[in-house]
Amino acid sequence: MLKTGILHPQLARVMAELRHMDLLVIGDAGLPIPKGVERVDLGWKPGSPSYLEVLEEIEKYMVTEKAIFAEEALTVSPGLHEKALGLLPEGIPVEYVPHTDLKKITEGAKAIILTGEFTGYTNVVLVSGCAY
Repeated sequence: MLKTGILHPQLARVMAELRHMDLLVIGDAGLPIPKGVERVDLGWKPGSPSYLEVLEEIEKYMVTEKAIFAEEALTVSPGLHEKALGLLPEGIPVEYVPHTDLKKITEGAKAIILTGEFTGYTNVVLVSGCAY
């Protein structure tokens, strides 16, 4: 039995399988899952776990090379978005695209982690980096 780290077996497996340039998405409770993309559903009630809580834990273990957000995050939930930026590795490139484009990008994701977040546009596409 694990006593630290990510205890959710499916999520732990997905994280271990990430390779350079793989996409991992953290999404709010309503983000659609494209056909063929693995779904890791963590939400069990509105707001839990939160988007920021999941992003913070993922970033403890993932090598993140780049992050992609919806442009709408800047205006719909700017406070939450600023906190999300603060959880990312310092100096990585951050890209903004229209939400409709972000949903198209998720079609190429290794997996989408759904949170219990009920705030719109709290989604991020993380591009996996290389640990060496």
